[in-house]
Amino acid sequence: MPPRIFLLSPADCSGRRASLILRDGARGELARRVRREGASVGELFSFMSGLYFRGKLAYARTFSEAPPGLCGAMVITPHRGLLDAAHGIRLATLRAFARVPVDPSEPRYRRPLARTARALAAAAGPGCEFVLLGSVATSKYVELLDTELGGRLCFPAEFVGKGDMSRGALMLRCVKEGRQLTYVRAAGAARRLHAAAPAPAPARVPTVLDEGRPADRGRDGARGLYGNEDGWRGVRTIRLRGGDPE
Repeated sequence: MPPRIFLLSPADCSGRRASLILRDGARGELARRVRREGASVGELFSFMSGLYFRGKLAYARTFSEAPPGLCGAMVITPHRGLLDAAHGIRLATLRAFARVPVDPSEPRYRRPLARTARALAAAAGPGCEFVLLGSVATSKYVELLDTELGGRLCFPAEFVGKGDMSRGALMLRCVKEGRQLTYVRAAGAARRLHAAAPAPAPARVPTVLDEGRPADRGRDGARGLYGNEDGWRGVRTIRLRGGDPE
């Protein structure tokens, strides 16, 4: 088995769960700790992202085979490039993360990521494989990382067609069962996914009710949109009488 390092896509550092840590007066244990001695990137992003990032982190820590002296779970960050998941940060850094968009057109994101990816590729050597635990159907990571890593970027084939929560649950099952996913080259897969991408969704689609009428109501309830890391929006059933979304 070749040496293998996992690259984890970032959590949303400006979302609702991030605000539970960032807002003034936050009293949670993690919020207090990041203000004092700091907390690891992996721990903070797991809190902000929930099941998806927890699955990525557990999977990477279980199955990585990093070359000596390197970390097997590296996290993509908004303006610090790739960081060891165990790397500790404090509140000022987390707030800086929240101000920088994860967008290749943003130099504050692109330049550190390119620099740290090049350094990682050089330190790991030519035989190391890099696996992105994140979306290849977005331009946020794949092209930049694959270029700097010398065309060695892979991703799990089983991720295709799954949303973030499904991916997280899948990785946790793999950890429990001791089995790895199937890794394929990311660049070719990304091109195929972009070519087959559906047309953008309408600007406004009703979720459960619109002017008192069910929105595309089926046998079990109404139909509503949901999104994932890819920015893709799909349809799920929302029960009208109790229960959780399917």
